[in-house]
Amino acid sequence: MLLQYLPIALLLAVGVAIGAIAILAGRFIGPNRPDKQKNAPYECGFEAFEDARMKFDVRYYLVAILFIIFDLEVAFLFPWAVGLKQGLVGGFGFLAMMLFLGLLVVGFIYEWKKGALEWE
Repeated sequence: MLLQYLPIALLLAVGVAIGAIAILAGRFIGPNRPDKQKNAPYECGFEAFEDARMKFDVRYYLVAILFIIFDLEVAFLFPWAVGLKQGLVGGFGFLAMMLFLGLLVVGFIYEWKKGALEWE
């Protein structure tokens, strides 16, 4: 019974080995010349403070949410377009995607009118 899991264990072992070899090769072969600019904080665009619970501007989260929404739109639109070109999507699929895109456009217009896309 355990012999059936041998290919999975082998695949897992090979994957871990390739990952470890790549990390170790980068550590030993790659140049390591840190300086002040490379070690500077860059994730949020400002210097780190003592308190990790500082307040962020709401616009930061708003932009992140808007990016996720419109990124998902493209993620759903691409396979649909490929299926439409190959004739796999019928009239119902076309109407469903038009409804989906219409809802996203209404949301985009709402955000635009509310000033969510304005950045100072």
